[in-house]
Amino acid sequence: MEKLKNCILSQITIEKNSMDTILSVFEPLEITKGEFFLKSGRVCRHMAFIESGYLRMYDIADGKEITLWIGSSDKFITSLSSFIFQTTNNWNIQAITDCKLYVINRENHFKLNKTVPKWLEFDNMLLAHSFALLEKNMFAQLHTTAKQRFRSLLSEEPDLFKNIPLQYIASMLGITPESLSRLRRMN
Repeated sequence: MEKLKNCILSQITIEKNSMDTILSVFEPLEITKGEFFLKSGRVCRHMAFIESGYLRMYDIADGKEITLWIGSSDKFITSLSSFIFQTTNNWNIQAITDCKLYVINRENHFKLNKTVPKWLEFDNMLLAHSFALLEKNMFAQLHTTAKQRFRSLLSEEPDLFKNIPLQYIASMLGITPESLSRLRRMN
């Protein structure tokens, strides 16, 4: 739980009592490689902090899996719109490796928003980071080359290339596995 605490402290200043209240509502959860945190078509009721391991958010279109994002240590993952608005979720979130998570349910999340102002501040930072990541990824798909997207991901998340099957990374970059292999050889 130390990583979760440090993640929160990296974004906001908070008193010990408030931090203890926040941490008390997170529950540990271990999921094994291949296990789903969330399946498409269901309503998302949890948000997870990734203590260790990798989770893949993906969709299936025309029988083909399209990786949208790979969550790694020290990051949060959920289906944001489903979690907030209780709508049907569109994505699958599946463990690529064995994972250790800390999970907060929707009820506790919103209870913290009302009772612990610093949690609301942190939650707003999470939302801002999520939107910034979405904007960055949309811009990259529209205005950068595959080579630029590859180099950016390699510099920002080098461990992905050591721990994640390359077909997932290629899909996330919007290229074929063969193109990713060529880019890796050229780099």
